[in-house]
Amino acid sequence: MLWIVLVINAVMFVVEFGAGFRAASLSLTGDSLDMLGDALVYASSLYVINKSVRAQAGAAFLKGVIMFLFAIAVFARASYQLFAGASPEASIMGVIGVVALLANLFCLLLLTRHRQDNLNMSSVWLCSRNDIIANTSVLAAAVLVSLTHSILPDLAVGLLLTFIFAKSAGKVLSQSWQEMQQVQ
Repeated sequence: MLWIVLVINAVMFVVEFGAGFRAASLSLTGDSLDMLGDALVYASSLYVINKSVRAQAGAAFLKGVIMFLFAIAVFARASYQLFAGASPEASIMGVIGVVALLANLFCLLLLTRHRQDNLNMSSVWLCSRNDIIANTSVLAAAVLVSLTHSILPDLAVGLLLTFIFAKSAGKVLSQSWQEMQQVQ
């Protein structure tokens, strides 16, 4: 199951990143980075799946660091885009947003029954849940960009993604740090 969600996220990273760049969309680009982060998360989860609790906690800690770095990257891109002022292309945002949402709903469905297995799987499920929030937000931004012809909805979603990444990163970092301390 982790191999399936890893491949889906890796493919969607390439699709969304290319579309985000082409559409000049911060929200699509931010979501694509989340897909890349998830692919890395799933790869690390596969690596530690039969390892010790400490190794699993270390992998979860790495996931938290990755999520936090993506929050910083999306915030930096939002700052740049605010000053550049390029209006994103809503039609590309909408189409790719729907594809990404369907991909992430499938991944979440696969992962839901394993979310309580251990900290590692809990953090993987949390990443997938965040993807649904991000995809829905990208779709809302696409509709608002289309209606207003403004960059502001895309920037708002980009900043919302920054907040979600940072908050989730804090939760994963805290839980994994506690677990690493308990197994020493």
